[in-house]
Amino acid sequence: MLYYLSQLALDSFELPKWAELCLRLLRYITVRSAGAAVTALVLSWWLGPRVIRWLKQLKFGQEYQDKAELGGVSSRVLSKKGTPTMGGILIIMALNFTTLIWAQLNPLVLLALLSVVVLTGLGFYDDYAKIMQQSGGGAKSRIKLWVQCLLALFIGAYLWLMPSTHKLITEVMVPFYKEPILVGAGVVGLAITVLAIVGSSNAVNLTDGLDGLAIGCTIIVSFVFLVLTYLAGNARAAAYLFIPYVPGAGELTVFCAGMIGAGLGFLWFNCHPAQMFMGDTGSLALGGALGIIAVLIHQPFVLVIAGGIFVIEAGSVLIQTGWFRYTRRRYGTGRRVFLMAPLHHHFEKRGWYESQVVIRFYILCVLFAVLALSTLKIR
Repeated sequence: MLYYLSQLALDSFELPKWAELCLRLLRYITVRSAGAAVTALVLSWWLGPRVIRWLKQLKFGQEYQDKAELGGVSSRVLSKKGTPTMGGILIIMALNFTTLIWAQLNPLVLLALLSVVVLTGLGFYDDYAKIMQQSGGGAKSRIKLWVQCLLALFIGAYLWLMPSTHKLITEVMVPFYKEPILVGAGVVGLAITVLAIVGSSNAVNLTDGLDGLAIGCTIIVSFVFLVLTYLAGNARAAAYLFIPYVPGAGELTVFCAGMIGAGLGFLWFNCHPAQMFMGDTGSLALGGALGIIAVLIHQPFVLVIAGGIFVIEAGSVLIQTGWFRYTRRRYGTGRRVFLMAPLHHHFEKRGWYESQVVIRFYILCVLFAVLALSTLKIR
């Protein structure tokens, strides 16, 4: 919005030189991205206490015992009764507002915003069901999976059918290679798109189990895509680095900056001991947003590297559940690989303090982020 207003002012009025120079700055993606990050951060700080009070008044708190997956059965983990959940509303409000204010709206930005809105609604429904049931069950898994898959299929089909984005689906890019490894593979590309969006959404959701863990890792991964979206939207930089050039992808940099600012603002209230949880309202949306950004810049496999922590967390649940069910069928008693899954609870069971787990996972996430950025030069 600010970009369009600035151009309208430049075209319609005789302005002082200093005002003209200031308005011309809004043409630069870097300036608007910085503005989005600061706006989202300040807005989150301002709204945070109000959202916490509002959620408490509505009694949208976690009055039930949280559950962690132990491979087919559930076990009680640390109780944090009374802490407001659905705090993801704060992140999404700040993210959407700053993106609409600072970004030039194009189909890529609108698709990212659409995914966030849909997945926020899905997460809200899941959190609300948990509160009403006062259990960790929430919405049925198949309902959540269907909504996620339908959203991902819609996005994939749109990209496939549009001439300007056709190659995002029909060509398959992998890290460390200059050229696509598959060309004309529309069905394969569509499947990768669905896996990237659905997998990322659920992986971030599974990681959201300790104070500050999911949002901190999301901020780090968002910084990786802040860099990648800027480069993907710059024809010269993309050609120099041998990465796919995607017209309009630069505006996703503003979206990523807004996600970083909103995430930092939320972390202010979510660090240990948390004043509110993001809930599925935030985790499903943020994970889906990372997935769609990776798809929109033609780098879905880089997300697997940058989001290595999310992959490990989701993998630990799949391994635990699969092994438990297999051993129960074979031996009559289910056995576990980890003391508790997702993996962060395993380390808690090993005696690590919650803050130790979170900070050490941050460190690993930074290392994965550096590895992901190295794919820009190692080709």
